[in-house]
Amino acid sequence: VKKKISPFVMSFGFRLFGVVLIFVDITLVIVDLAISDKEKSIRETLEGISLAIALFFLVDVLLRVFVEGMVIVLRALRIIILIRIFRLASQKKQLEKVTRRMVSENKRRYTKDGFDLDLTYITDRIIAMSFPSSGKQSFYRNPIKEVARFLDTKHKDHYTIYNLCSEKGYDPVYFHYRVERVFIDDHNVPSLEDMLKFTANVREWMKKDEKNIIAIHCKGGKGRTGTMVCTWLIDSDQFESAKSRYVGYYEILKNKYNLKLPPERQLKIKNIKIYSINGNGSDLKVQIIVKKKIVFHCVCATQENCRVRTLMALTEVSDLPKGYDDCPFFFWFNTSFIEDNRLYLPRNELDNPHKSKMWKIYRETFAVELNFVEP
Repeated sequence: VKKKISPFVMSFGFRLFGVVLIFVDITLVIVDLAISDKEKSIRETLEGISLAIALFFLVDVLLRVFVEGMVIVLRALRIIILIRIFRLASQKKQLEKVTRRMVSENKRRYTKDGFDLDLTYITDRIIAMSFPSSGKQSFYRNPIKEVARFLDTKHKDHYTIYNLCSEKGYDPVYFHYRVERVFIDDHNVPSLEDMLKFTANVREWMKKDEKNIIAIHCKGGKGRTGTMVCTWLIDSDQFESAKSRYVGYYEILKNKYNLKLPPERQLKIKNIKIYSINGNGSDLKVQIIVKKKIVFHCVCATQENCRVRTLMALTEVSDLPKGYDDCPFFFWFNTSFIEDNRLYLPRNELDNPHKSKMWKIYRETFAVELNFVEP
């Protein structure tokens, strides 16, 4: 192994790259000192680049020690590198903060009273946050001990956490066993049963004491968390109507069905129409999933289990970009809420096409229509 690594580590190009990085790092330090404290985004970017450079030098030293022995660390140039590594170690907490901010992207963070967490108050009694993590994941997500310290400091004995992740959990002892689970798959919506159980549980907890609050999280603290936060806001009369179609289902449960499940309704899909799609759709496959089981599958290219009719192809490009789970777009619906045996979903109601970065492929008129018949 040493013979294979040695030519690369000792090469002129590798050494030159290291020297260039030293000058780049010095430049970053100068720029960092020059910018004002208000320019947080620029400073965070500089610190992120600085972290990458420091990690390169750490790997460089380890490789050289492996190839040349410990004597290498005594050389003058290596002293500079070692100083850089010690700086990295001394800035561990700061680097962790930078990484967490990069992961949380444009979400609001709680940065008061010595805390820096991917967490925000929706109301005085509702907290939305990302997953409380331990081990390696705590480097870039909310450290579970810090979340516990925050909640015990701000809402001691008056909080319950709702973990919406079906894929993972954590030891509830950190939060004095006040953790409720709602099992929702990533990039999916809750079932109507889950919504009703969740709001009933929250309602009971909130009534016990006016000081009681809830903290809701999934993995990133956005999709599943946002859905359940909005569901509770509808249930508690803090909002009267929902803009989201699926949260709108809960609004109907509350106002029309007195918080009970609607009568089940069986429908048969007559056809699926896709409007303004790039290409002819020949690369598409369709899966229908009911209660986590695939109940139907068809392949458009071979017309397996389906017949494809193309009215007009917009371009010669047939492939669509794949998003989550290798799927161009996906959506959910409940047959109990279908009106006039038709469901029309514009671009903004389809997962993946709703993202602005996908609009070059999925045009404004892109939509999916499903038509049903009674079985």
